[in-house]
Amino acid sequence: MSETKTYTGSCHCGTVTYEADADLSQVISCNCSICRKRGLLLAFVPEGAFRLTAGEETLTDYTFNKGVIHHLFCSKCGVGSFSRGTGPDGGKTVAINVRCLDDVDLDGLNIRKFDGANL
Repeated sequence: MSETKTYTGSCHCGTVTYEADADLSQVISCNCSICRKRGLLLAFVPEGAFRLTAGEETLTDYTFNKGVIHHLFCSKCGVGSFSRGTGPDGGKTVAINVRCLDDVDLDGLNIRKFDGANL
């Protein structure tokens, strides 16, 4: 059963903070090169459901391959708590690193594996 809830999240040092209206009933564990190395658990939200509340000036942008996903990370602590890109429907989307959300029980999540390495 899907349920959208407002979550808060941040990087490790707390410089980058945000709010997101997200449904964590479907969390993705991707095996592509960057997700695997960063240990990401991802939830996707439309751009309008994401609000960066602090730290925009400290974000550093990293892109690779086709350059369509902007992997943003805090230049102070190095943690990437979210990325920006375009969804399959063409709409702007934000991929949230669920590990960076406050008060989320990771053991209680339904995690679906995604084979991004073979796209």
